[in-house]
Amino acid sequence: MPVKNIKEIKMQLRARYRNIRETMAPDEKERQDAEIARRVWGMREYQKAQVLFTYVSKPIEVNTMPLIQKALEQGKEVVVPRCVPGTFDMEFYRITSEDDLEKGSFGVLEPVPEHCALVTDFSSGFCIVPGLCFDSHGFRLGYGKGYYDRFLSSFSGYTAGICYSSCTQWNLPHGYYDRPVDVLITERYYRRIHREPETGKKKD
Repeated sequence: MPVKNIKEIKMQLRARYRNIRETMAPDEKERQDAEIARRVWGMREYQKAQVLFTYVSKPIEVNTMPLIQKALEQGKEVVVPRCVPGTFDMEFYRITSEDDLEKGSFGVLEPVPEHCALVTDFSSGFCIVPGLCFDSHGFRLGYGKGYYDRFLSSFSGYTAGICYSSCTQWNLPHGYYDRPVDVLITERYYRRIHREPETGKKKD
């Protein structure tokens, strides 16, 4: 499929799933957010993890604040991203409370670098991954900036995509180097993703 067509398709998909999220009734969103959080807390991978990597949610995203608060109460290390100005990269910082957050890029709450410890070890942990849409194979449709695509290429821990079931579909266009999440969690179900082994796999 030509690159131009893929870009157009992704733009159309982003508009569709953004609209679904923006028109969701507040009480229904709250219910689905709570059910997704409950499913995350019930996962053995989450329970065993000492470090939680997570985004800080925007209004149209699955609410991660209860996940952050609970993880802090459980004594887990909570690590959240900060967009590096002038780049499409993120830095990650450990926070100890919501007071460590301030409005940063795109109006999103981000860690205050002067108050938080920079984290550079991405070898383990449980990472909650955002997306406007996920497909049945664990691939995601983000906002088009590539922040998480770059981060996930260096992350070796367990990845969980959280999403509303109304914002999932069977297949999404994706590239060779896109990394699927290990599990997709919606308010209705878990879908564990089985990856093909990469040993002996040849690159084009």
